[in-house]
Amino acid sequence: MTKITAIIPTLNEEIYIEDAIKSVSFADEIIVIDSYSNDKTIEIAEKFHVKIIKRKFDDFSSQKNFAIQQASYSWIYILDADERVTPELQKEILEAVKRPKDFVGFDIKRRTHFAGKKIKFGGVQNDKVIRLFLKEFCKYDGAVVHEKIVFNGKIGALKKQIEHYTFRDYNHYINKLNSYSELKSQELFNTGRASVTFFHFIIKPLARFVKHYFLKLGFLDGCAGFIFAKTQSYGVLSRYIKLFLLNKKAK
Repeated sequence: MTKITAIIPTLNEEIYIEDAIKSVSFADEIIVIDSYSNDKTIEIAEKFHVKIIKRKFDDFSSQKNFAIQQASYSWIYILDADERVTPELQKEILEAVKRPKDFVGFDIKRRTHFAGKKIKFGGVQNDKVIRLFLKEFCKYDGAVVHEKIVFNGKIGALKKQIEHYTFRDYNHYINKLNSYSELKSQELFNTGRASVTFFHFIIKPLARFVKHYFLKLGFLDGCAGFIFAKTQSYGVLSRYIKLFLLNKKAK
C-alpha cells in the first residue's frame, strides 16, 4: 500500500490545529512545521502522534519545501491549518495514490467558509490547489505569498473538495491580511517595484473591491460577500501603505 506524509505549516493555530491533525489522520506520517508559535499550537499537537519541526519562517515556499525534504514517504499532502479533509475526500485521496496512473500530482477544489457562510462567488468559485503530489516531481516556488507548485509531469484532478475555513473571526482575518500584506510589500520593495502613488492608495483597492463584489458576483453571497470583498480591498491598501513606509525609511 502506498504511504502518505501529511504536512501542516503552523503559526499560532491553537484554535485550528487539533481538527487539522484529525482530518489527515489517514496519513501514515504527519509533520507539523511550526514557525515558533507563541500560543498552545505545539502543546496541542504534542498530544497526537505527529512529528514536530520548528523552523524560523522566511517564506512559504522555503518552509514547505524544507518540510517536504523531511518526509519519509513520496506522496505528500499539504494541509493549511484552516483546511479540513472530508471523509469523502480522504477516500478519493487514498484511491488516487493507489492508482495514480501517470499523474505526479492532483488539483483539489476548495470550498470557502467565510463569516459563517459558504462562499460560492467573489472569485473563490474556481479556487483549486495542488495539495497531493509526489515529492520527486513537485516543489514549491515563486511568490512570497500565494506560492505555487512547480511540477514535472501530468497533473490530475480530484472531484471532492477541501473545506476551507478562512475566517475564524474578524480580528483574526484582518491579522492574516496584515501579515500577507507585510510579506508582499517587502517582496515588492526587494524587487525594486517600490514606487507608490495615489493610484495605489485609491484606484487599486477600489478595483479589487469591484473585482470581487461585482465582476466575480460576490454580491450574490449577501453580507458575507460584501465583507469578503471589502477585506480583500483592505489587504491591497495595507500592502501599499507598508510599501510607502518602507520607501520612506530607506530614504
